[in-house]
Amino acid sequence: MSDTQNAPGNSPEDRTPGLSRRGFVRNTALIGGLAALGGALQAAPAAASSTTATPRAGARSASGTVEIPNKYGKPFSVDDDEVFVFAVNFKPFELGGDDDGREATRYFDAVFGDAIRAKFPEVKLKYATWDYPIRYEDIAKAGRVPDLIIDDPRTRIDRDLEPLGWVQDMTSMVQQAGIDLSALNLGSVELVKSRSDGGLYGVPLFIDEHVLLYNKQIFDKFGVRYPRAGSTYDEIFKIAKRLTRQDGIHHYKGFMQHPDNYLALNQLGLYPFVPGDSEQPAPEDIKVSLTTTEWKRVADNMHRFLMLPGNGFTTVDDFFKGDMSFPGHLAMAVHTLSKLNAYALSSLYVEEDDAEDYAEWSKSVSIGVTSMPVLSRGSTAIYQPNARAAYIPPQSQHQAESLDILKYLVSEEAQTRLSSYGVKAVRQTDAVVNAFGTAIPELQGIDTSGVYWGDNAVVKNYQNTEYWDIPLYKVFRQHVLIDGMDVDSALQVAEQQDIPDYIKAQVAAGFTW
Repeated sequence: MSDTQNAPGNSPEDRTPGLSRRGFVRNTALIGGLAALGGALQAAPAAASSTTATPRAGARSASGTVEIPNKYGKPFSVDDDEVFVFAVNFKPFELGGDDDGREATRYFDAVFGDAIRAKFPEVKLKYATWDYPIRYEDIAKAGRVPDLIIDDPRTRIDRDLEPLGWVQDMTSMVQQAGIDLSALNLGSVELVKSRSDGGLYGVPLFIDEHVLLYNKQIFDKFGVRYPRAGSTYDEIFKIAKRLTRQDGIHHYKGFMQHPDNYLALNQLGLYPFVPGDSEQPAPEDIKVSLTTTEWKRVADNMHRFLMLPGNGFTTVDDFFKGDMSFPGHLAMAVHTLSKLNAYALSSLYVEEDDAEDYAEWSKSVSIGVTSMPVLSRGSTAIYQPNARAAYIPPQSQHQAESLDILKYLVSEEAQTRLSSYGVKAVRQTDAVVNAFGTAIPELQGIDTSGVYWGDNAVVKNYQNTEYWDIPLYKVFRQHVLIDGMDVDSALQVAEQQDIPDYIKAQVAAGFTW
């Protein structure tokens, strides 16, 4: 499958320093699994509206149990009377499993599962996560569709769920359940809607928010004041210039921000697709706009950081170790809350095989955290939300129970629990905000008051469009950093050549994203 940097566990921000053997095996298997899924979709391209598609029925035992064969050869089955929850594209979900048969349930049970079971003792809950031991294609082949799916709405509705026919307009379901979307994070709700073909395919649950991490050791060493909530990019650039420096044999970088996410989650809410006459336009009718004044403003802001001598972009994981020769040599990085928890050494967020390395690297990093920079003084706009949402497929055998669980998960009680485990909640009452990180002992010595600062940018002008997972990485990582183009040229080539060619190639391969 092309554009594999967006595959689960393979995005640049998900790369783990010192990747463990098990992580390598899983990533290798994942690539193979994605290729298999891509091949299946290529053989049978999705219809223009895939919400009516129905996977073929799987073989059931006499006791009402569906076996789901998988690449690992691990026995996995779902009973008819079990509510099957499948969680994808959030790295902590995958941690805790091993190659000897122990499933990766540690994070889900602590943050979600135990609370769900306590709230609904009559419900039999069955949980699994990508990709150990099963993947989407395994489930589709077996025919036992999950009852509740937790996944990234930004890219995965169109990439995975729609082609499989596992989404439905949940608007009436949400209304009947009494879920008040207006009480949830506006940016997250609009993000889901922007991918829902005029409806509502899911309900946001939580945000793996991007924040500004900074290493106090570097700031203290060179006598520089720490960044604060609401700092502008101009202010951060000045700091970055001071802290990008050589000190003996040690070179320090001042600032790192992933340029792909910077564009995709941009703080102006810009959407690259031009509205047309249909929510599902033909591929040849899809138009992209990246050369407006607003897009150029956003891109110019990033360009100066990438061109800062000695501050060349590699990976935001350099904040801890990443690709650098020595740990703790990056002063600031825009990274996610899940990485904050990992760098603080929370066992819920660190793979067991990596714990020893993380503990050693942590000696070179004294973590500070605040809100990510804003584009101008007085602005409160941070990234569009890096959200995870819940979906109830139309094939779910337990839609009523799943809807009850979903309603509970967006309640203040459950959202307070989520926040306490170090993720940003979509319901942000005082109780929820004040609970942030309280269940993560390793965060207790870190000032996290900036985590909920600001407002997530809201995507705009998405009506009558179809989202495609286009190669925005071409703008900076190809045309600026490799080809040496200026910003205007990079945006123009991406808009007029790269993206149209990419869409044509995907259509020829049988894909719809």
